[in-house]
Amino acid sequence: MIEVREVRTKRERRIFASFNADMYKGVAQAIPDLVSDEYNNFLPNKNPAFEYCRAKQFLAYRDGKCVGRIAGIISDAANTKWQTKRIRFSRVDFIDDQEVSEALFRAVEDWGRAEGLTQIHGPIGFSDMDQEGMLVEGFDS
Repeated sequence: MIEVREVRTKRERRIFASFNADMYKGVAQAIPDLVSDEYNNFLPNKNPAFEYCRAKQFLAYRDGKCVGRIAGIISDAANTKWQTKRIRFSRVDFIDDQEVSEALFRAVEDWGRAEGLTQIHGPIGFSDMDQEGMLVEGFDS
């Protein structure tokens, strides 16, 4: 069974920030985030995007081990400007397991629904200039 938890503590923020570097260690196609940048990117006092965005980070666990991460970002400014009701997903990394991916996306979708949003968009960060994309198997040759 997969348990998805919202990131709330410093320890969980460190796990979230370092997850993709740990998961893709030794994978030539992966360029890990700087852990300190990733950690600070989700702190409102460190990232000015929080003036117009809200974000939640989620971690997925199986048998006590972290097996995935995802962030949900609501850009109130973009939704107002483009007259949309979108939640963004970002920082999506997980083991090769459909149950894990479904649980992570469900967490973001549920938060979006609770906020009255009707669409999910991504992978995209806080702004259109933020990092986008994800590593997908099979595109290395």
